[in-house]
Amino acid sequence: MEAATIYIVLAALFGLFMAWGIGANDVANAMATSVGSRALTIKQAILVAAVFEFLGAVLAGGEVTSTIRKGIVDAELLGDTPELLVYGMLAALLAAGSWLLIASHKGWPVSTTHSIVGAIVGFAAVGIGVDAVHWEKVGTIVMSWVVSPLTAGFIAFLIYLSVQWLILRREDPLERAKRYVPVYIFLAGFTITLVTILKGLKHVGLEISLGDAYLLATVVAIVIAMIGAVAIKRIKPDPKLEKKDHFYTVERVFGVLMVVTACSMAFAHGSNDVANAIGPLAAVISVASTGAVAAKASLPIWVLMLGGAGIVIGLATFGIRVISTVGKKITQLTPSRGFAAELAAATTIVIASGTGIPISTTHTLVGAVLGVGLARGIEAIDLRVVVRIFVSWVITIPAGAFLAIVFFFTFKTILP
Repeated sequence: MEAATIYIVLAALFGLFMAWGIGANDVANAMATSVGSRALTIKQAILVAAVFEFLGAVLAGGEVTSTIRKGIVDAELLGDTPELLVYGMLAALLAAGSWLLIASHKGWPVSTTHSIVGAIVGFAAVGIGVDAVHWEKVGTIVMSWVVSPLTAGFIAFLIYLSVQWLILRREDPLERAKRYVPVYIFLAGFTITLVTILKGLKHVGLEISLGDAYLLATVVAIVIAMIGAVAIKRIKPDPKLEKKDHFYTVERVFGVLMVVTACSMAFAHGSNDVANAIGPLAAVISVASTGAVAAKASLPIWVLMLGGAGIVIGLATFGIRVISTVGKKITQLTPSRGFAAELAAATTIVIASGTGIPISTTHTLVGAVLGVGLARGIEAIDLRVVVRIFVSWVITIPAGAFLAIVFFFTFKTILP
């Protein structure tokens, strides 16, 4: 078997392993609020994620992929030795995938973006030279890791305050929920339809002007909101359970909304985070097929599909541990709180995905859950769990870098 084929086969296997890790750790984040608030069962969450993560990865996953593939390492320095880039990207995929396996086993919600960027920086700094790393690009990515949880937390805080003010603190919360929840459904539908049109349809070969995109997103969001409104009207109050929990029926109304936001969150996540698995894979395929580093390669559709499939398998086989941490241990979630966190996180991810900044879904969602908790006061948050999560975030970059360096020198020694 010639070297190029070996490289592509290994890259596909390691890319699938990395995508599995994304499913086990990151997608679990995306679904944690729905499962933690009991809006969805674990089986329903896996089904929703399977469909929408896959669609997000395949339709809208190309934009961020180019940042991961080309933006972090100065590939031109490898013009004479393209095989070093291949060894490095293989090492990065295996290193990040291995760290995600460890973290998921422990139930730590770590960042897959952190993992892969740390791994790429590790191999590049040691294998090629410190100058090969675009440190200003890494700086932008690091800055986004601080900005994304703060942004998502702030948006979630505001959304949940609006829910409290418009619905929960009124004398007729159920009637007001039936009136206002379709508006929230419209916002969720509009946000996610817009990113699909602006980013996803480029890969399918459809170009739509900005004005038409807004118009189409509005129409789709109205249709989704009308369907939601019909589903909400059918919800009847249960006087027995209302005595135990004054907001029981109101939260069931928000449960309908959680299904919409879970779908949008899964789509937004698939479009942003599939890049962590297939960016390095695309780089290996490009070098192996052309023999040159700088050659521009189009992203084959099977690569996006491989990423989407790996993500779904990871969630189904190993996702329950991280779902438990984010959905149940940080703060007590109800459908109204979970919705505020999910819509805030999806909005933040959509903004980042559109600008091509590879943010961390984990940081975004944990930031959003903290924002919702803070809206009820600091005592509503389990600070010990939060500290453990922060420590695992800090360890992630050095762990990815260390493992990548070890694997890089191994591959350099044994591969043709």
